[in-house]
Amino acid sequence: MKNYIISTASAIILSGVMLSGAFAAEVKSIAILTPEEGTDYGWNQQGVDGAKAAAKAAGIEAIVAQGLGYGDVRPTLRELAEGGASLMIAHASGYNTAAPEIAEETGVPVAIVDNPSAMKKGLVADYTLSGHEGAYLAGRMAAMMSRTKAVGIVVSGEPPSWNSQSAAFAQGVKAENPDVKVIYAVIGPAAYSDAAGGKRVTESVIAAGADIIFGQGNGSSFGMLQAVETTKATDGGKVYFIDVIGDKSPIDKGYLLSSVIWNIEPVYAAMIEDLKNDTFGTKSYSIGLADDSLKLLKTPQIPDDVWAKVQTLREDVISGAIKVEPIFEATQVRALMSDVKE
Repeated sequence: MKNYIISTASAIILSGVMLSGAFAAEVKSIAILTPEEGTDYGWNQQGVDGAKAAAKAAGIEAIVAQGLGYGDVRPTLRELAEGGASLMIAHASGYNTAAPEIAEETGVPVAIVDNPSAMKKGLVADYTLSGHEGAYLAGRMAAMMSRTKAVGIVVSGEPPSWNSQSAAFAQGVKAENPDVKVIYAVIGPAAYSDAAGGKRVTESVIAAGADIIFGQGNGSSFGMLQAVETTKATDGGKVYFIDVIGDKSPIDKGYLLSSVIWNIEPVYAAMIEDLKNDTFGTKSYSIGLADDSLKLLKTPQIPDDVWAKVQTLREDVISGAIKVEPIFEATQVRALMSDVKE
């Protein structure tokens, strides 16, 4: 398939002929579509890596269609369906209208995000994931470490997954220290790849007093990180960045405090099994601390005593001693904040 990266597990395909490997009769391949390149240390990369890993474990083919942007992906979906994909993973909230339409048209199952109401048995599954448990721990840690007693949340939009993490982070901050101010800022309604906007908005949040930034943004997160690296806190000290979904350690210059890391492989593996068992489109999927599909990144910037406290809190969340409920509505998220900057 032109311009697509084809990853095969336990099989070599040459001139359209499969030379080796045993594939499940019901599921021969999965395809993932991403708006940005799978090299962003975040949403796109974790999606691509998770799909490849799940396909490899299942002994099937993985097809990656990346860098598609946020526009109309119907032609790509049709091409993948015609090419024999057994499942198409539409890895962007902006695809959750087009993908179900093409599933109906072609009969090829799709997985979408941020639209649970579109689920349809055998055809459409939703995987609106929530990293709220990890974000709560990140908020507790941020409150422990903030010198200025102000932290910031910068988001590239307000989709359900971002909202649940923003709310949990704010709840964690207030649970640790109610005197710490939480400044909330939105770059734009769908500014996922707006790095310049990410930098500009993050600088304004730092100027308002935040010395730790919790950023959710896909490509825009690189602008957030740049702002943290080049802007001093109001006390003249260093500003730190807490990322989400992926691990930016390979490009960190000492400003990455942590990340709420998502491992999406188990979700995609469950989808493959559901397709085989004829239960696809009948259930929701989740990630969490208990099975390490959700975890906080440990960096040298986190003092050992702080990390030890966070690990104790992690066990309390897993045991249920601390309950963190996801909040998906933007209006409810904003109500939790000390200050909202538009």
